[in-house]
This record gives sequence, structure tokens and C-alpha cells, in this order.
Amino acid sequence: MTENTLQEEWSAVCNRIRSESSDGVFVRWLEQITPSCAETGAVSLQVPTRFMQEWLKEKQYDVLIADFWKSENPDVGPISLKLQPHREAVLEKPTETSLSSTVVSETAHVEEAEAFQNTYLDPHFTFENFVVGKPNEFAYAAAKRVAESNNVVFNPLYLHSSVGLGKTHLMHAIAWHIQKTNPTRRVLYLSAEKFMYQFVRALRYDDTVSFRDLFRSVDVLMIDDVQFICGKKATQEEFFHTFNALVDQGKQIILSSDSSPLELKGIEDRLKTRMAQGLVVDIFPTTYEMRIGILQSKAALMGASVPEDVIAFLAERITSNVRELEGALKRVIANADLLGAPINLETTRQVLRDILDIYEKEITIEDIQKAVADFYLLKLSDLKSTRRDRKIARPRQIAMWLSKSMTTKSLPDIGSAFERDHTTIIHAVRTIDELKQKDQQLAADLALLERNLKA
Repeated sequence: MTENTLQEEWSAVCNRIRSESSDGVFVRWLEQITPSCAETGAVSLQVPTRFMQEWLKEKQYDVLIADFWKSENPDVGPISLKLQPHREAVLEKPTETSLSSTVVSETAHVEEAEAFQNTYLDPHFTFENFVVGKPNEFAYAAAKRVAESNNVVFNPLYLHSSVGLGKTHLMHAIAWHIQKTNPTRRVLYLSAEKFMYQFVRALRYDDTVSFRDLFRSVDVLMIDDVQFICGKKATQEEFFHTFNALVDQGKQIILSSDSSPLELKGIEDRLKTRMAQGLVVDIFPTTYEMRIGILQSKAALMGASVPEDVIAFLAERITSNVRELEGALKRVIANADLLGAPINLETTRQVLRDILDIYEKEITIEDIQKAVADFYLLKLSDLKSTRRDRKIARPRQIAMWLSKSMTTKSLPDIGSAFERDHTTIIHAVRTIDELKQKDQQLAADLALLERNLKA
């Protein structure tokens, strides 16, 4: 069989398969097949991965292909599925035609396509669209430095914060910037959950060599939400070796999590140490001024004119994270667009009444006492006791400070809740106000406690 005849017959078979199945199935599974023919007339269908080979056999597409081919050419020899050398999955260079989303290249293994098919880079998550303020300026500067440098600056760069404060935005921005300014660098971005999924598939199909080749051949590895590998010993082991291999090669690693490395529970100490050896950056909750800027930026991106009093109202009421803030703004704009209603305070309150009810739920002194006791691994009774040792006295003062700043209770009321007089509360508030200016760890603890209580 000549090459032309082979391609003509394969094209005819493909047309029949496409008519028998969906375009999605054809593109995803069958379009990657490369046919070749031996002198004996036997046809070999080369596929990228063992997983794809097994899937096609399981769904009996090999039988279907053979039947269709024999109807085109009764003299065709045996038809078999064979593996071809794998191809690396790397982030494609953004083009003008890929503005909606960019994913890890689908020319990769089918396993890789499976693992990464939902891993998109949001085109709006760029440095230009990131609103910078005091709580995130250090993280922004660190991310920019890593993105703009061709050499490894911090390894790893580790970003952590509560949800919705910009970690993922910065990671996407780094990836976009690198691909725009230095498209030859191979960047791989995915969530820790996808990393684990990919590793499990590699074990299942005995393809760990390809897995390691993929993850250890990139120039920049970006893993989002590292906390998802907590408690997963085998995945941690593989990630540990991948981490070391990339560092030894002088490759850049960027990680994000909801906690600092040393606070992650269920992570091996040696991996915690590796993750903490670079630059660890905390992103703090947004300020009122930052939320104003974020809302104005998002409204401009959506092409909507939102009155200043509505922007101010949203910035004041929705304080937990940027994601919820943006979601609320989208609801207000969508309501105006779909129903033709004006964007004003009245309609905003009506559209967001369910969200506002949650945010207006009062935080009590009891809530604060329980949160502080849990945070510092104390008993609730310790905060009301007469014990003066530092490990109890300082958390007690923190609870008093939070009660003053997060509730509307009077000093005598707060004192009563702690079985103290109001002068003790005044002293505690002043002490914490002074200490948090000098003690970064205390400031971080206060910010985290406030985030947890508001959430």
C-alpha cells in the first residue's frame, strides 16, 4: 500500500467514524492517531499514550476502525494500535486567536489532556489588571520580579492567603508575562489536585517515566493550592523529588496555598522545609480603598457604569475576599442588563439581600473567644481564668482587642465577658496596638483571626 493510498483510506475511515460519533470524541481521541503500513499490508495505528490505547480498546474503536477499513479495502492486513513517542505538554504561546482561555497544549499525552483540560489561564488575570494596595504590594512586587527575570530569583516563590485575595491572579499573571516576553521558556501551570490526579494515572497505567519527563523538563513549574496534597504520602514523595530535580537544574518553582508552609498539616517536614526555603509571601485582606479600586477596575472591564455610592456600598459591606466582591458586582450589573433596572442603592440591596444578610450577621464576643482559644490551642475557660503565664495572657489580650475592634460592645460589657474590669480591657487594647506594629507574626495572627471570624 502506497503512502497516498494509506492516507486516502484512513481519511475515508475517519469520515465514517466522525459520522458515527460526536466531533468531541473524534477530535479528542481519534484525530491524534497516525497510521503507518508495513510491506505485508498490516496497518499500525500509532497513538500518543498507553491510556489512549487502552481507552480505544475498551470502547472497541479498534474493532470499529478495522471493520470500516476492510469495507474500504478488503485486502488490508491486520490493524493494530501501537504506542508512539510521547510529546511534552507545555503552555502554548498566547495568540490573538486565544484570548478566551489558554490551556496546556492538547498535543500532549491524552493523560495530560485529561489532567489539564480544565486548567485555564484567565486572560483577565494579568499584572495590568491587578489592583495593588498595602496588603498585597509585596506579593505583587515579588511576582513581577520572578516574571521579569530570566534567572531564578526566589526558589520557590510561595504565595499564601485566605481564599479570593489574589494568589491565582498573580500566578496567571506570571505565566502570561513570561509567555509574552520569553515564549521559548516552557511554563507549566496546574493545581495540586491536577498534579495528584496526573500522578495517580501515571501509576495506574505504569507510565511514571513519561510523568517525570513532563514535570522535570519545564523551565517554570507553577502549582496552585498546594494544601490539596496534605495527607497524600505518595503524591508528596513524587512532588518532593520533582521539586529537588527542578531546583538542581536551576528551574523556577512557584507555589500557592491557603497557609504558610510550616502551618500546613499532613505535609512531611522535609517538604515543608523545601517550600519554606525560598520567599514566602502572605497576602493580607483588602482595605476599603483597595476594594474601591478593585470594583472600579472590574466595572470598567465589564463596560458598565456603576454609581460611586453603589461602589462605596459594596466595598463597605463585602469585605471577606475579592472573589465574592466581584461576584456581587456581576450580579448587580447582570440584573441591570437583563431586566433593564437602574443600578442604584435600592436595586443593589434588593439583588444582594441574601449576601448582605450573611455579612450583617453580628460577630459576638463568644465567637471571638472560641476562635482565639482554637487558634492558640487553649481551653475557653483559660481566657477567663486568673492565670498570667504568657501563653495564656497574650491570647487573652488578643481576644479582648478583637472584641473591641469587631463588636459594638462597650468596654464594661467586654470586661464582663472576660470576668475583668474595663481598665484591663483598655490596657489589653493598647498593648496589642503597640505590639502589632513591631511584631509581624502577631500582625499576621490578628489578620488571620479576623479573616476566619468574618468568614
